[in-house]
Amino acid sequence: MAYELYYWDGIQGRGEFVRLALEEVRADYLDVTRDGQGMQRMLDYMRGRHGYDHMPFAPPFLRDGDIVVPHVANILHYLGPKLGLVPKDEKSRILAHGLQLTITDFVAEVHDTHHPISTDDYYEDQKDEAKARSRAFLKHRVPKFMGYFDRIIGANPAKGGHAVGGGLSYVDLSLFQLAEGLSYAFPRATENFAKDYPHVAKVRDMVRKRPNIEAYLTSKRRLAFNESGIFRHYPELDQDPA
Repeated sequence: MAYELYYWDGIQGRGEFVRLALEEVRADYLDVTRDGQGMQRMLDYMRGRHGYDHMPFAPPFLRDGDIVVPHVANILHYLGPKLGLVPKDEKSRILAHGLQLTITDFVAEVHDTHHPISTDDYYEDQKDEAKARSRAFLKHRVPKFMGYFDRIIGANPAKGGHAVGGGLSYVDLSLFQLAEGLSYAFPRATENFAKDYPHVAKVRDMVRKRPNIEAYLTSKRRLAFNESGIFRHYPELDQDPA
């Protein structure tokens, strides 16, 4: 049975972190809301029409038979061993999960650069606050998070240029998405990304050249970044970090 991925149609969003893992191994999966009836099916789960243990708070969530798994980090923790995208030993799996949770924290901060006051209000209603938030984000939070990921890769005793273990993991795929998203949203501020975070940049470039990922990126399945997703390019927010 194919995996079923539930996420809002029309944007990459948080669902993209899961898609990249599924696409890397060419897993059999259905992006449910891209079907004409998919949105209603997703809402039925969220409204509890399939039982309390099949009632996620929000997408993305993954259905695998009788199991429904919510939250990106939780989904990847579940899929990682099944897809061969995490080392088999428990210590490495816990490390990978912790890194993915840190990525989750960072993604929330990315979102708050354009919606710092309320997700219920339009960006245009909080532009001044967004400028201030983006300035602090670029000056303090990007170096804090991306510097950490860069040190993790550099300190990996396997010396293979990966975040966890000696081979590709779902964490590498997620770091690729972070780097791509930041480049889209803040092209001026991340102009020196490869110099500032060389290990992360190498992971980004390595992932982009993976045959299945390369095929996915040039397919219709890969939606373009846009101003409805998490990574949004508003020129007025793309400020010098200093």
